[in-house]
Amino acid sequence: MINLEELTGLCEKLGCRIIPECPLSEYVTFRFGGCCRALISINSAQSAAELIGYMKDNSIRYGIIGRGSNIIVDDNGFDGVILLFGGDFASIEITGNIIRCDAGALLASACVHAQQAGLSGMENLFGIPGTVGGALYMNAGAYGTEMNDIVISAEYLDEDGKIRTISRENMELSYRHSIFSGRSCVILSVTMQLGNGDPDEIKNAMNECMAKRSAKQPLEYPSAGSTFKRPEGSYASLLIDQCGLKGMRCGGAMVSEKHSGFVINMGYATCADVLELCSEIKKIVKEKTGYTLELEPVILR
Repeated sequence: MINLEELTGLCEKLGCRIIPECPLSEYVTFRFGGCCRALISINSAQSAAELIGYMKDNSIRYGIIGRGSNIIVDDNGFDGVILLFGGDFASIEITGNIIRCDAGALLASACVHAQQAGLSGMENLFGIPGTVGGALYMNAGAYGTEMNDIVISAEYLDEDGKIRTISRENMELSYRHSIFSGRSCVILSVTMQLGNGDPDEIKNAMNECMAKRSAKQPLEYPSAGSTFKRPEGSYASLLIDQCGLKGMRCGGAMVSEKHSGFVINMGYATCADVLELCSEIKKIVKEKTGYTLELEPVILR
C-alpha cells in the first residue's frame, strides 16, 4: 500500500517533484501507456538512495525511466512508483578528456558538450534518444561505436542501497547488455574518457550521423527505437524485409515502411496493438527463416 501523503512529505524534504497518478504516455517516446501511482523526479544520488530505500522498506513497487526511449508501457499502467532520471539530475562535467555525467543527462547533450570541448569518441552516438544512464544500462551503440568503447567507470546504487563505483572491466558489457541488466541496481553517474579532436570536424561527423538517422529511420513517428535485438548471424530488419512485413499493421501500430526494424505508433496505437504486432512478426520470421527475434524494449507493467 502506497501512503501518498507520507511519500509526498519525503519528496518535499528531499526537494524532489512528485506527480500522483501520472500518465506515462507523456514520458515515453512511444507515446502510449497508462498511469503510474506516482512519478518522482530524482534530483541527486542521495535522494535516489533515500527514496529507493523507502520503497524497499515499505514493499512498494518502483520502476526507473530516463528519456523513455526503450520502453513499452502497458495500457493499464504501472501499479507502483516511477522514478524519473531526467532534467533534475542531468549535470555534465568535463575535466581534461574525462566527461562525467549524471545518469539523467541526455546522451545527445553529452555529445554536444564533448564536441564543444574538442573531445572525440561520441560522434556516432549522437542522436540516440536516451539518457547516459540508460545508454550504459543497455550498452547502447550505433555506427560501430558502443558505450563500451568510451566508458571507464560508473557510480551505482547496489541492491543493499549503498553507493558504489564499478570499472568498465567489471561491467560485463556486450551487445545490448551490461551487469546492470535485470538487476535492481541503479546507475547514478557515468564517467567516460575521450580523445582530442577538432571541434568543427567533430560537429561535421555528428551532423553526418544525424543525417543518416533521419534518412533511414522513421523519426517522424513515435517509437521505442529499434524493436528487436540483432539475432546472431543476421539483422532483424533484413529478416522482416525478407518476410515481406513492411507496412504490416495491427490497430495503430505498424512496421515502418522506411525501416522495418522499427514498429511505429501511427498516432493511436496501444500497448496491446504493439505487442500483438510484434508477436505476429516473431511468429512469421521464425516460420519463414528459422530465426527467433527478441524484443529490445523493456515492457513496463
